[in-house]
Amino acid sequence: MNIMDKINQEQCNKDVTEFAVGDGIKVHVKIVEGTTERIQVFSGTVIARNGGGINESFTVRRVSYGQGVERVFPLNSPLVAKIEVERKGKVRRSKLYYLRDKIGKSAKVKELRTR
Repeated sequence: MNIMDKINQEQCNKDVTEFAVGDGIKVHVKIVEGTTERIQVFSGTVIARNGGGINESFTVRRVSYGQGVERVFPLNSPLVAKIEVERKGKVRRSKLYYLRDKIGKSAKVKELRTR
């Protein structure tokens, strides 16, 4: 095994929640303000996953006060405290960039039905 692969494997988080593009998730992010630290929740739809291994990141989009907001989170960052899956989405694309042009109900992702 390559030395870089071994280092990357050690640095990766082992307890990452399984989620896919189209899922509605809540990302709990640690925010440091001076000496205090708090947890802020950012919820939205996953529109992309990029990279692999230690470099993997994902993009979450939501509409806040009529304005679209997107944040990119590194999957293995120590600042990401927890990821919760609210609902599973049924999509046929790996990147959902077309949601940027949609407004209202048309920007919704269908929910995956499980039996």
